[in-house]
Amino acid sequence: MNCKNILKGFLLLPILFIVSTSFKPLIDGGSGQVKVLMITDYGVIRIKLYNETPLHRDNFVKLINQHYYDSLLFHRVIQNFMIQGGDPDSKRALPNAELGNGGPNYTIPAEFNPKLFHKKGVLAAARDSDLDNPKQASSGSQFYIVQGKVFTDSLLKIQAKRITKMKLFNQIINRPENKNLLDVYRRAAKAMITDSVKYVNDRIEVQLQKELPSFPPYVFSAEQIKAYTTIGGSPHLDDSYTVFGEVYEGLDVVDKIAAVEVSRGVARPINNVRIISVSIIP
Repeated sequence: MNCKNILKGFLLLPILFIVSTSFKPLIDGGSGQVKVLMITDYGVIRIKLYNETPLHRDNFVKLINQHYYDSLLFHRVIQNFMIQGGDPDSKRALPNAELGNGGPNYTIPAEFNPKLFHKKGVLAAARDSDLDNPKQASSGSQFYIVQGKVFTDSLLKIQAKRITKMKLFNQIINRPENKNLLDVYRRAAKAMITDSVKYVNDRIEVQLQKELPSFPPYVFSAEQIKAYTTIGGSPHLDDSYTVFGEVYEGLDVVDKIAAVEVSRGVARPINNVRIISVSIIP
């Protein structure tokens, strides 16, 4: 997911994200997890942050303490997929303004964990696409909450093949011999030269199809299969976007927001859905 399209549109600048060492997680019944209260136009969402992703946890807490998210919009909403927010440009955005490009001038290194996956209700970091962001670093502020849908076993097999292809794609574009190809893509994309963009995509596709038959297939764990075939989620994002928390109360609010009417194309709600405030709670 990229930021503007989930998930295009981040300012991905080569600035090192430095984690604060002074932050101490709040203790919740011995779990040591930070809890977050998000008040929206549609109700309250309570979220717990994972300690397994400390860079994302600490950054989220830092921004919350700065009241960064207060009054921002859920600017991209796709039913049966996710609701996305965290773009500071959304606070005073005009009705037809295109959103999804805003954020602080840093990214966060990916923190993938096979035990943290895109089941319904998880909190994850949006980011730019692999071609613009081959290391899959997260946006400094934009996030999404997964609504997703329930999958059958056969549909999960299709998603596993999709993940396998995406993982190989990312390996290919990270190879030193393809650096010049990526540079061509970025210049062409910036100048909106579609023929050159297509040329780069075609070159990568040739490599991908050649190597795919011998590439190790992605396999869902038993825990993933159970979650995706019962409560649902968005499995195609696994191992590509950092999951760093989950909703423990207020999934009904997520469902209500996901059901709002949106504009065609950019998926921005016709009527603004605002995050009134976000705070840390005991």
